[in-house]
Amino acid sequence: MIGLFGGAFDPPHNGHVALVAAAKERFGLERVVVIVTAAPGHKAVETPVDVRVALARAAFPDDEVVVDGHARTIDMLREHPEWEGALFLIGADELADFPSWKEPDEVLRLVRLGVAARPGYDRALLEASLATLSDPERVLFFELDEPHASRALRPALVADAFPPAVWELIEREGLYARQPGVH
Repeated sequence: MIGLFGGAFDPPHNGHVALVAAAKERFGLERVVVIVTAAPGHKAVETPVDVRVALARAAFPDDEVVVDGHARTIDMLREHPEWEGALFLIGADELADFPSWKEPDEVLRLVRLGVAARPGYDRALLEASLATLSDPERVLFFELDEPHASRALRPALVADAFPPAVWELIEREGLYARQPGVH
């Protein structure tokens, strides 16, 4: 089974790595493709895509890392029919937003969702999202011990939040130095 894990990865952190590792263990994934979105439709990125790809390769040295030029997941999936039936990995916070994605039911027709449930996440938000989907049986959950949500990490970058190879690149290249709270 193939896993797909997409995002801006600006920058990739230990929570991302833990999510992929937990999904590999839970679902016995033979392969994971890490998909760096060049220009995400849901948030702004300041770091160039080539830098984010280098960071993703450092974070996921055993996985394939590719660039996606689409702003929306459904458009990427339509361009890659070989990924049909894959397990698209997301965090619980993304499932809460999933009904607002472009054509969420079509995304679920093409792939299944593997949703990492972090400790303390409000399950009522997940149930509300599932209730809006035409095929909620295609959503599979797995536990993730890593408590960090990516949205909370970037404002206060600290070395122990990142894989060592990622932190080394951040320091060596002076990335995110303009961000307040960088240590």
